[in-house]
Amino acid sequence: MTMKTPAQLAADWLATNCVILDTETTGLDDQAEICEISIIDASGAVLLDTLVKPLRPIPAEVIAIHGITNDMVADAPTWAEIYQDVLALLAGRCVVIYNASYDVRLMLQSTIFAGVDRNDALALFKAIKPTVCCAMLAYAEFYGDWVGNRDNYRWQCLVNAADQQGVVIEGKAHRALADCQTTLGVVRAMALGK
Repeated sequence: MTMKTPAQLAADWLATNCVILDTETTGLDDQAEICEISIIDASGAVLLDTLVKPLRPIPAEVIAIHGITNDMVADAPTWAEIYQDVLALLAGRCVVIYNASYDVRLMLQSTIFAGVDRNDALALFKAIKPTVCCAMLAYAEFYGDWVGNRDNYRWQCLVNAADQQGVVIEGKAHRALADCQTTLGVVRAMALGK
């Protein structure tokens, strides 16, 4: 069986009208929660773009990165109020995420923090896992910066990938909708085999 190239994968994602998801969070650790989520389709149509009120305050050092303040999320829906809608948007779709393992982990963590039984939450996310594709890993291979001592391709942050492919970032980097749109631009560039 022949493995698909990153360009072929990207073309497939677009042909199946994948959805592209991005989150912004309250941190990186096992206590972090989602504070913003966006989902677009392969045409760029916005399916979901919302701030999310976390259970704990957003730390100042994280606010400095994405600019989402505690005041901004004060009246936003909680993850408990929207996670089923998110899963419904993802069901049966190819889901493309730049750094998929991180965003899926944060969705799972946020769901458990929202009071969903851990086993039930794991079952929910196990159902979407087979359809999740990591654009960051595909792009690393596409870009081709091989690291011999790691026996792998060097990951490129989304901003660098966009710059390398001439993708203009609309809006502010490190905001969920802008990062979805940037990911779509990088995927389109990969599909063209640039």
